[in-house]
Amino acid sequence: MGQKTVRFSDLSGQLIMHDDVLARIVVHEHPELGDGPVEIEALTDEAEAMEEAALRVAVVDLYFRDDLEPRRIVLEADVFDKLATDNPMSELLIAARPARRSSRAPANGAARGDRLDYATLEHAGKPHKGKTTDTEKQLVRDHLTEINERLARQGIRTISLTDPDHVERYGLDDLAREHTMELEFGLDDGAQIEAGAETEAGAETETEMSVGAEVG
Repeated sequence: MGQKTVRFSDLSGQLIMHDDVLARIVVHEHPELGDGPVEIEALTDEAEAMEEAALRVAVVDLYFRDDLEPRRIVLEADVFDKLATDNPMSELLIAARPARRSSRAPANGAARGDRLDYATLEHAGKPHKGKTTDTEKQLVRDHLTEINERLARQGIRTISLTDPDHVERYGLDDLAREHTMELEFGLDDGAQIEAGAETEAGAETETEMSVGAEVG
């Protein structure tokens, strides 16, 4: 019997009847967001309405003398532009020098507002509180050995196919079953080898006893 996947908009709960009206939305920053980007699905009309409602913004890092980290703020572009009272902001930005790297390393290794992208091979598999995206799951499934080697080098816990939480988090059911079968097959082989060794040892003992009887 065939199966049909039914999708609903994560925003409105409306049924998505066809793939051509499906829009994928990745949320990179939000006050309620965890450690990494998350992905939701919606109707194309909903995504287009979101685009129309989008604000022109300026993302700015503020560096103060006594701060260990910069303060990242987001404000409407029009509000930011009005702060330039000597020359228009457009001219100021064109004439401004390229930003230099801060000589002070933040205590946590990343600037405030900076988040690791766990949907990349560089960070996939690292422990985090946010939702595990389908992209990260696929990366872990396709590159499990490589990712575990990287995690081990970095002193981070590796992903275990025998850990139910890891299997569920990264969708490793198929790999876990294959791993279990390999272990069972290996145990069967070992039992057969051990039984064979015992049989050979018994045969050698019987031969020695027979020879000893003849000599006697």
